[in-house]
Amino acid sequence: MYRIGIDLGGTNIAAGVVDESQHIVAETSVPTGAERGAEAVVADICRAAELAMAKAGITAAHCASIGIGSPGTCDGSRGVVVRAYNLGWFNVPVCDMVTARLGLPCRLSNDANCAALAETVAGAAVGCRNMVLVTLGTGVGVGIVSDGKLLEGVGGTGAEAGHAILVLDGEPCTCGRKGCWEAYASATALIRQGRRAALAHPESPMARCGDALTAKDVFDAADGGDETAQAVLAQYYVYVAAGVTDLVNILGPEMVLIGGGISRQGERLLSPVREYVAANCFGGHDRLPPVIEAARLGNEAGIIGAAAL
Repeated sequence: MYRIGIDLGGTNIAAGVVDESQHIVAETSVPTGAERGAEAVVADICRAAELAMAKAGITAAHCASIGIGSPGTCDGSRGVVVRAYNLGWFNVPVCDMVTARLGLPCRLSNDANCAALAETVAGAAVGCRNMVLVTLGTGVGVGIVSDGKLLEGVGGTGAEAGHAILVLDGEPCTCGRKGCWEAYASATALIRQGRRAALAHPESPMARCGDALTAKDVFDAADGGDETAQAVLAQYYVYVAAGVTDLVNILGPEMVLIGGGISRQGERLLSPVREYVAANCFGGHDRLPPVIEAARLGNEAGIIGAAAL
């Protein structure tokens, strides 16, 4: 039997048919158009699923279920997107709506949870029953697998470690609090840190980028020998690693995976994070720290993880 996975994003809806070996055998994508309202978007979720099935040469009769990974707070027990600000959704019963049209059992979870689950069934954490996935992108997303199951919290409100406080009364966060880990360790935070450093050091190559500075520009400047960019990155790695250390102390995972755009830096990011965690996690050098690696599945994680729900 096949399973359908839906990766629901603010820009696009990606749908894929996943086989029993966790391979995507066919996929398609349609624009989200969230401004049209939930009913129109859910109709297009179903349309995307049907297009993917047609591309694979199958029908719903060949599928066991459909899973959806959505941004925001998702109550998987009820199949409801409780709130997803970038979609403008509040208390949308997505699973009931999808099942009514496609006739397939439907499961729902947060997109970071789906990415974490995907890595355990088809990615870098296959066979790992206790792991954490940290995605460093526009924000900081966290997915937690505990004893082989997603740790979602009551009503899907758990695993929001990006909004744990790293610096009391620190940088403002999009969630309304100050000092969240996301406000220091996201790619957005790195860009802000680079811009501030460039203003203070106009001789830095980063200054030539102005407001168009990207995270890649910071890395490129550091590669070119710019000491200002190198200092920004050294501090950024500490911010990332401090949050990872907290997760290690709280959860004691076997493995921590780092995903998102920043993870493409590979060992340049992973090595200092490993060193910091090993030196600072509870138990110090008497404790065996978790394996810390880059996530492997990239853009496929959303579909595979949703199908695995």
